[in-house]
Amino acid sequence: MPRPVVGDAVDPITLEPVDEVVITTLVDNSYDGLMADMGPARRAPMSRTPRVPAPQFDQGETVAGLIAEHGFAALVTTRRGNRRHTLLFDTGLSRNGLVDNMERLGVRADDVEAVVLSHGHFDHAGGIPGLARLRRRAGLPMVLHPLVWTARRIVFPGLPDWELPILRRRSIEDEGFDVIERRQPSLVLDGSVLITGEVDRTTDFETGMPFHEARGEQGWEPDPLIIDDQALVVHVRDKGLVVLTGCGHAGAVNICRYALRLTQVPTLTGLFGGFHLTGPAFEPIIEPTVAALHDLAPEVIVPAHCTGWRAQHRLAASLVDSFVPNSVGTAFTLTAA
Repeated sequence: MPRPVVGDAVDPITLEPVDEVVITTLVDNSYDGLMADMGPARRAPMSRTPRVPAPQFDQGETVAGLIAEHGFAALVTTRRGNRRHTLLFDTGLSRNGLVDNMERLGVRADDVEAVVLSHGHFDHAGGIPGLARLRRRAGLPMVLHPLVWTARRIVFPGLPDWELPILRRRSIEDEGFDVIERRQPSLVLDGSVLITGEVDRTTDFETGMPFHEARGEQGWEPDPLIIDDQALVVHVRDKGLVVLTGCGHAGAVNICRYALRLTQVPTLTGLFGGFHLTGPAFEPIIEPTVAALHDLAPEVIVPAHCTGWRAQHRLAASLVDSFVPNSVGTAFTLTAA
């Protein structure tokens, strides 16, 4: 459970700084084909997406835009000098949502050097088969926490139990992925990207997901902390850390503080992804979360996926100069000072 952590990290991580990082949203809950560019965000308007067959129109085609769904996936590209690296963080909800958006955005699947799963929930792992089909070759490493294979369910009072889809390692390996299980922090792509592994839980308000259970040796047991939740971190030279979360089950504040402590980089320059603040169970922690993120003062904050509209409105009001709304297809570029 959450506990105070004081002092420097015993074994800090040396995260190599990069000259530039680009985070492109490939799957998210919303798409706005008319949204304008804003700060570091470059949008993917409908006018730039390819047309698809549609016999009901005179031309026999139409503009389909991009696909939004209740899931998350982001492409992360780092640059150090002339050397670039690209990885995929999560794969979205459906089999084809991720790959359809990749194809419409002109993202080359062969450029992806690794896949990272933020945790084992189905809305972050649904696009694995589609990605395998698009790549047509084996050997792509997939980094994940060993608890992603856990059987889980959600038990809301007064409602039927909801058993969640369970990831199967054999199926993922059969799709051509090299599964790498890691609990600890790890560095990938020439040391330019940090995968946090298990996150220290230190705040007194980010206590996890109520009604969430896991099946253990004694049957179903409470599983509010979702220990397999991990985030991705990049250090932009002379600017600070960029943190990317999937759902942020570990807590957005916990994750940011952990990344700062682990790397001993003093500044948070960007926070992107899902913060899981939607719904009655999480709305009571919106205010302390917003207050803590305000104190961390990121230059850019982009809440997505499961953050929820109430939390997004509060973050927009509190971090006026930092808040940028997300949309599928948006590319956020952060460069060294």
